[in-house]
Amino acid sequence: MKTRSWVRGLPLRSSDFPAGTPLNHFFAWNEKARRHDRRYIIARDLYRLITALGNHDAARATAVGHLASRPVIAARRDRRMLIVNEAPAIDALHDGNVGGPAVAAARQTVERLVASIGSSDIDAHAALFTAFERLASEIDLDALARRHPFLKPAVRRKSPRRILVVRLSALGDFVQALGPAAAIRRYHRDDHITLLTTSVFAEFAQRLDFFDAVMIDRRPGLLDVPGWLALRRRLRQGGFDRVYDLQTSERSALYARLFRPGPIPQWSGVAGRCSHPHANLNRDRQHTIDKQAEQLLMAGIHRTPLPLLPRLDCELPRRLVGQQFVLMVPGSSPRHLAKRWPARRFGMLAAALRRAGYTAVVIGSNAERALGTAIAEACPEAIDLVGRTDIETVAALAQRAALTVGNDTGVTHLAAAAGCPVVVLFSGASDPAWCAPRGRMVRVLTTPNLDDLELDEVLAAALGVVERRRQPAADNAQPETAGKTSASGAWG
Repeated sequence: MKTRSWVRGLPLRSSDFPAGTPLNHFFAWNEKARRHDRRYIIARDLYRLITALGNHDAARATAVGHLASRPVIAARRDRRMLIVNEAPAIDALHDGNVGGPAVAAARQTVERLVASIGSSDIDAHAALFTAFERLASEIDLDALARRHPFLKPAVRRKSPRRILVVRLSALGDFVQALGPAAAIRRYHRDDHITLLTTSVFAEFAQRLDFFDAVMIDRRPGLLDVPGWLALRRRLRQGGFDRVYDLQTSERSALYARLFRPGPIPQWSGVAGRCSHPHANLNRDRQHTIDKQAEQLLMAGIHRTPLPLLPRLDCELPRRLVGQQFVLMVPGSSPRHLAKRWPARRFGMLAAALRRAGYTAVVIGSNAERALGTAIAEACPEAIDLVGRTDIETVAALAQRAALTVGNDTGVTHLAAAAGCPVVVLFSGASDPAWCAPRGRMVRVLTTPNLDDLELDEVLAAALGVVERRRQPAADNAQPETAGKTSASGAWG
């Protein structure tokens, strides 16, 4: 026998989760959004239902029934819900041994929602998003999130699924996406993963173990209609089931529209109305690694490791065979000259390190040849490889170097991902809290004006890092995953 009644449960708000946690971010974002995420609507429904019915085991069994057996919530009005009481179905679901995959997924979702409330444990928050992914494989969440919820089985997706990862440029950003790429590969171990990137990184990406295919984005200009049509055709022909947009720029978000008028794949990123938004109002103030790790967490992927390159083969220059050497990165983007420590001081540092038993190896782009020349003039023993290395060679050199010293530029991120200790120099032109390299051992020196950073301070930091590297391996272990509380961590 059916009975209907209006009930009023407790609201679930961002303040019910500790500040700075993923669910606090997720709920705060939805509280400001005009269109709510379906998982947010369902989570609030479940909490109102459970608290309205007494917050006991039978109430939670009712919530499980709402997700997997027959919707208990018939309608919502302000803070009230019209619920349908059907005792036999609800009592059956109270037995943990009853039900198929949909009931098991529903029970897990309810349990993990309750466990996450008030918890500062990132794993508990990640577990709820993972539970929603499992539930979504059984039940259409959009149908449950409607004003008048109804149950509809999820569309079964073919296997293996086709996954697209978007990461275009620049070098530092590409390197920082290697941790997320590893996490995506682990999560989609049986699926086919394609990387969409620019030609600069295509060859390097093909040598990594994260991608099954690489698609080159020619980055058509605003008025390049044929270029946009070609990109649209290639994206639509890919048959992608899910897209992880790690670029999260206005341009990459626009790519979601290229799938229209057909269906847009499941989309993790910031594209309008995407299925798995990175729902954080302050995402632009997060470190890139933290941002991407939280983005993946909200798509059901946890944990995200720090960027780490596989071992790369490279024949060392003859002058380096049998020597200890330090990589020097005196350049930066030509648009940000304030990020450069003076080349003459790099030369003085090279000479000082030479006296300490280390050969300086100077690397950079063709446009930075003058910097290599200036350093060689101050330290003739330095090896000038400026303009003579590609990404893979630099990474292989970093894996063998005792240390890398450089400015805030992509190569220092590459060195950190290669496992090399790094001393990186930051001016007031950028904030290391948002973009410093992260790795096994990274020392950041900051000053508003790099002209004021003295040689002695950089030399002391360099020698200190080298000495620390000589300590027992347990003291220098690479963090397995990112950790928000450490200076070199992220969500994980």
